[in-house]
This record gives sequence, C-alpha cells and structure tokens, in this order.
Amino acid sequence: MTSHVPVAPDHVVTVDDEGRRTGTFERAAVHTTETPLHLAFSCYVLDDAGRLLLTRRALVKRTWPGVWTNSFCGHPRWTETTEESIVRHGRHELGLEIADLEVAVPGFRYRAVDASGVVENEICPVYTARAAGPVEPNPDEVVEVAWADPQDVARAVAATPWAFSPWMVLQVGALAVATPTGGGATARLAAAFGTATV
Repeated sequence: MTSHVPVAPDHVVTVDDEGRRTGTFERAAVHTTETPLHLAFSCYVLDDAGRLLLTRRALVKRTWPGVWTNSFCGHPRWTETTEESIVRHGRHELGLEIADLEVAVPGFRYRAVDASGVVENEICPVYTARAAGPVEPNPDEVVEVAWADPQDVARAVAATPWAFSPWMVLQVGALAVATPTGGGATARLAAAFGTATV
C-alpha cells in the first residue's frame, strides 16, 4: 500500500490580478471569508478506456467537504512549477502516477463562497492527464472515488450542479470549448463535454 507523506510545511502562493507571485500564506489559514487571490490547479485524469476519475472530497476539508469534484486539485509551492505540483499532489492525494500531462484551460480563474462563508479565490489553470497506475486514495483528502463516462459526468453536472464543486461546474463548461493541441486527454474531454446535453 502506498504511504501518503504529509505535504507540510504547506503554503499557498499569493498573486496579483495579473498572476504575478507576491508572497506566500500558510495553507491552513488562507481560506477565510476574505481569502486572498492565490495560485492553484485542477487536474482531470482519464484512464486508458477514456473514463474520467471523479473524487469526493474528504469530510474534514475546510471548503466543500464531501462534495464530488474533478480528479484532484492543489496549490503549487513557491519553489515548484505547476506541473511539479500536479505530480506531487497526484501521489499524495491518490497514490497515483500520471502521464501525458497537458494544460487545457490555462487562464481559468474563479471565486466562490461555500455555505459557511469561506471563500475560494484562485487563478487555477486546468490540466488533463492519463492515469499511469492504480488509485489508492489518501483518506485525509478523498473519501470516495469513481470512474465515469465523461458525457455522463457533463450531463450530471448540468442536471445537479449543487452536487459538485463550483470550480468543477465552471471547468466542465470551459473544457467543452477548449482547443486541444493534440489527441490526448484534453481532446477526449473537449469532445465528450462538448457533445453532451448540457
């Protein structure tokens, strides 16, 4: 079984409106009712059969606990690229090795407020990847996983957006109109989300 090493000392990288790094903030304290703009990422992972990995956020999460979302999300550290952060988080949250990582929606940004008043405020490029191994969820991060047909996912998001993270709801729409540069996971998701009844 994979050992999930804690990602401490953990922090987020704060940015200005143009995305320039301005400093760091302790991750455990950053999400409040006045969360500063910071860097993040979202990753959508497909298996070789073209199924999309969905995860249900752990019940101990500060924001949107227990909500279904994309494969995984995270925050780059000051000393790493977004791509390095994605590889690290894939291993930490899901015990998962990924391949064929590509940026799908580089300029994605959102702000959302959950029922408790806690704010997410992120510049959050969206990536896609292929699973290169099994999934072994870290219970501190993920309470449940599911592999699903991307068209079914897009239809479910359209029918019951309240059951999914607000960033995923927005990202499914953005991925549906993404312009893939190759024939990888981004192209497959764009085709599936674009043709779904949404």
